[in-house]
Amino acid sequence: MATSRTKIISALGVIQILSWGSTFYLMAPLAAAIAQDTGWSTGLLSGGVSLGLLVSGVGAPTVGRWIARSGGRPTLAFGMVFIAAGLALLGMAHSPAVYLLAWGVIGVGMSAGLYDAAFSTLGYIYGCDARSAITQLTLWGGFASTICWPLSAWLVDLYGWRATCLIYTAIHLTVTLPVCLRYLPRAVIQTAPARSDWTAPAPTKISAFDLRFLCVATAGVMLSLLATIWSIHMVTILTSKGFSIAAAIWLGTLIGPAQVGARVLEMLGRGRHHPIWTTGAATTLVLLGFAGLQLGFPAAIALIAFGAGNGLWSIARGALPLTLFGPETYAETMGRLARPMLLASAAAPFVGALLIETAGPAKTMTILVALAIVPCIATGVLYIDLKRNRHVFES
Repeated sequence: MATSRTKIISALGVIQILSWGSTFYLMAPLAAAIAQDTGWSTGLLSGGVSLGLLVSGVGAPTVGRWIARSGGRPTLAFGMVFIAAGLALLGMAHSPAVYLLAWGVIGVGMSAGLYDAAFSTLGYIYGCDARSAITQLTLWGGFASTICWPLSAWLVDLYGWRATCLIYTAIHLTVTLPVCLRYLPRAVIQTAPARSDWTAPAPTKISAFDLRFLCVATAGVMLSLLATIWSIHMVTILTSKGFSIAAAIWLGTLIGPAQVGARVLEMLGRGRHHPIWTTGAATTLVLLGFAGLQLGFPAAIALIAFGAGNGLWSIARGALPLTLFGPETYAETMGRLARPMLLASAAAPFVGALLIETAGPAKTMTILVALAIVPCIATGVLYIDLKRNRHVFES
């Protein structure tokens, strides 16, 4: 069983690294080459990614229902095919319309191939025992930019951006798609439930007005918005504080290791604590990161805190709904939660640019601190609601 579990998580890990690296993280190493070759504006290039996230968010609930009915194997395979098709179209795009169409196709693949679909797949396979698998999978996903940014840059330097897109198409058709079909099971794997101090609820359709759903969705939307704004506008904000571009980029490199380090610490806990604590730690660290930057604390420490919080949220967004709502409705619930989070990510580049343009970088930082308070409040409300309903949080 351990060997089978390791194979499944490793297969999903490879899929996540290559899928994230060739979609969400694709434009960082390719944007300059595309702009130089085509003359397209930065707004158009970033707008493609936003369109992909928008399409992904719209399709997320449908993907959740597909996984609930038939498991993740066909859904993730579908995602790999669409990512491959979109990348092929992107590599052949000679007009803005085709460029945006390519990102629309990629967005369909993203909805069926990134974290939310992978977490739902683990919930479908392992039920209540999926939490540790979700944590392990996020460790794999944490290396997506580390591996694919230099790989993409190397490919662009050698072959150009169009060939790079086509090479990623080939990788998906010869690596990720076969991995889906070979290593993901067709049926549920029955396992003993993980040790826990709470009882999974009976399977019922979760109302969008359920306080627990609203709290998780609110925290997720704000954290997605903040993470995407920061990933795109970090250099602009840090240079306005007096850092050089090189220093700002160096500080940004601290976020990835902090994410992975926090996930390792969470994994060492072996799921012995309720995921509300993981959520609380995630939201608090993100707030401390932004507040620390605003108050003049050492930027390296602030960004390590932000990265750790972001890393823990990747786990909490998968583990908390599983514990709150149970495995039977998990895939569908994850799809419903993913939609507003992905839509927030899609809007984030424009929201960040609008804030910087109208309020300036300094006031934008103040606004980001205020927005980071919202997930903390949502987590606190959720904790009070769970405690009132006699959830047990400690052994």
